[in-house]
Parts: sequence; C-alpha cells; structure tokens
Amino acid sequence: MSELNGVEYNAVLFDLDGTLVDTAPDMVAVLQSLQQEHDIEPAPYELARTFVSHGAIGLLTFGFPELEIEFGDELHQKYLERYAEMICVESRLFSGLGELLDQLDARDCPWGIVTNKPGQLTLPLLTELDLVERSSCIVSGDTLSVRKPEPGPVLLGCDMIGIDPQASIYVGDAERDIEAGRRAGTATIVAAYGLSLIHISEPTRPY
Repeated sequence: MSELNGVEYNAVLFDLDGTLVDTAPDMVAVLQSLQQEHDIEPAPYELARTFVSHGAIGLLTFGFPELEIEFGDELHQKYLERYAEMICVESRLFSGLGELLDQLDARDCPWGIVTNKPGQLTLPLLTELDLVERSSCIVSGDTLSVRKPEPGPVLLGCDMIGIDPQASIYVGDAERDIEAGRRAGTATIVAAYGLSLIHISEPTRPY
C-alpha cells in the first residue's frame, strides 16, 4: 500500500516520458540530427526537452515550425525509425524514481505504466531499463483505440492490476495525464520535475 494525505492507496500508475523516465536526451538527439540534415540549426536542448511529453509529432512540430507535420508522413516515420535505433542510449529513470519503485515493491504495492507512447517503442525502452517484469501493467498508446486524455487507458491499467481506480494514484507531467486520471476516478499527482510545460499540453495530438 501507499499513502497520500492520510489516505491509503493500493496501486500507483505512472506516465512514461517526462514522468517515470527522462527520455529527453535520446528523443531530442534524434530531432537535432534531423534538423541538421535539413540545414536547420539544432534546437536548444533545454527548450526542446519541454516538448518531449508531446511525442514525436510534438517535437517535430516544434523543430520544423514551417512544416505541417502529419502523423505517418515521411519525416515522422524517419523520426520513429531513428529513435527506435537509439531507444535507450541516454534515457534513465528520473532521480529518486528507482528508489520509489523499490519502496513500492517492498510494500507489495503494485505499480504500472500508462503512456501514449506506442508499444513498439514502449516495450523496448522498458526492456532496456529492466522494468517489464517488475511492472504490474503496461498500457501503451496503441493498446486501445483511445488515448489519454480519455480515461480508458488508465481504467484498463487498473483493471489489469485488479484494483479499483478510486484506490489508485496516477502520476503524470502533462495536462492530458491529469485529466485522464481524474476522469478515470484515480487520485492524481503532477510530476512537477517532469518534461512538460503543462499549460502548452496538446492532449489530442498523436505520438
């Protein structure tokens, strides 16, 4: 069990990019390499990293403001292919999150991941970080036909663990995460240390 404000909760769900794992070094590196190939000055890392929680489309839209980036277009596909090749070169758990997961495991409090990142990228990343076997559920952006901010993925995560949403906590760094958790009936925590500037969240944008 875990406790928040004196209330006991039986499970914790985490968003992935910008909440559980700092994927910015690898995701921004791919953006910068594509910008260089198009004779565009690479975006400053500290600014570009704030768009990582919005996925590849969000990063590309930021990095190529003159282009209309569409899901599945050539540049998008090139980004995904290149990112898949370096899925976990510099990506790491955020500071303190490894210890937190250890504490949850020690308390027999199940935890899982609910992300908009597609499964073809989610599972390799979590495999590299040795988190697949430890997590009680993994819900990716293409597990269902809906994505956050819809509550369905969070509800599915709770169902996979076998926990009532009202006895669960969802942790995320973007507006879509908090909306999804609240609509699902979980308690919610904003990861203020994370990558997203919550006020510029674009919750309906595909990865």
